[in-house]
Amino acid sequence: MIQRTPTGIEAHLAEDGRSWQQHLSESITSPEILLQRLGLAPNEWLSGAQAGHQLFPIRVPEPFLARMRHGDPNDPLLMQVLPRQEENVRMPGYVRDPLAEDRAVQTTGLIRKYRSRALLMVTGQCAVNCRYCFRRHFPYDEQRLGASDRRQVIDTLSASPEINEVILSGGDPLAVNDRLLAQWAADLSAIPHIRRLRLHTRLPVVIPQRVCDALLKWLSQTQIPVVMVLHINHPAEIDPATRNALGYLRAAGVTLLNQSVILRGVNDSVAVLESLSETLFEAGVMPYYLHAFDPVEGAHHYDVPDEEARTLVQGLLARLPGFLVPRLVREEPGRDGKTPINLFP
Repeated sequence: MIQRTPTGIEAHLAEDGRSWQQHLSESITSPEILLQRLGLAPNEWLSGAQAGHQLFPIRVPEPFLARMRHGDPNDPLLMQVLPRQEENVRMPGYVRDPLAEDRAVQTTGLIRKYRSRALLMVTGQCAVNCRYCFRRHFPYDEQRLGASDRRQVIDTLSASPEINEVILSGGDPLAVNDRLLAQWAADLSAIPHIRRLRLHTRLPVVIPQRVCDALLKWLSQTQIPVVMVLHINHPAEIDPATRNALGYLRAAGVTLLNQSVILRGVNDSVAVLESLSETLFEAGVMPYYLHAFDPVEGAHHYDVPDEEARTLVQGLLARLPGFLVPRLVREEPGRDGKTPINLFP
């Protein structure tokens, strides 16, 4: 049984005094400004960045930008967010809805892919637009959860006793204000068969200031266990501010897991993945999933073949204790859960 800490935990603003909302609103949304800030030659990178930006807008918050290496186009954090010319090349087998989520929508904003879990699209907004995102083409406007949809979602979940876990997703659920999140948590906690609340988020990583007093208050008061699944692909994403934020979350009784995606040029080496697992554990986060790439249109240049992915994880098994080796999986439409990729076929 998780013992929740009384609501005396206090988070602190960054030295610049900006709140998470300010950081979110002041995110870089221009390829020109991003290249300028990082000292990268526009004649080499701007054309491709602008072309990709037209397909999927750029968004990079300042705290995440601050961790990138100036003047290095191959910085692993930059490579996740900088649009490239390759995004405009259509490749066979790479589609707009690789997980067939359009067929899994049960009611507005409610997705049912698995028997015992349901996913709520509480927002379409993210703090950072990752270029490899499998939902980069998702019709968020059609699935936006409004106030009038809340009752329908709660009624649907209440009438589905096989569902024992609800996942707040999006977009990024922590892009929503804490008053609304607290209300969702209270409504879901009141359903007797809901045993866990899960949040899939990148915000505590890209804007650590998001772990504020209001967030910690409702998390520590929620009546069911809360699991937060972070999305961190490279150890350089974890800086001191992020470590502090994760510490506050743990103190509030939140279980922290991480899921990564194997990405060409970002983390497709045993050394990087080993360092990621060790750094996560030091920060109080357990490695959970290592996802094979979802074949989404516009992101084929990130793909790593399964055979290479197997070799990487085999290398991790030789270097790490088993509990620090994430499960190599692929999500396939129509399956009852994630599909483990056999390491020794």
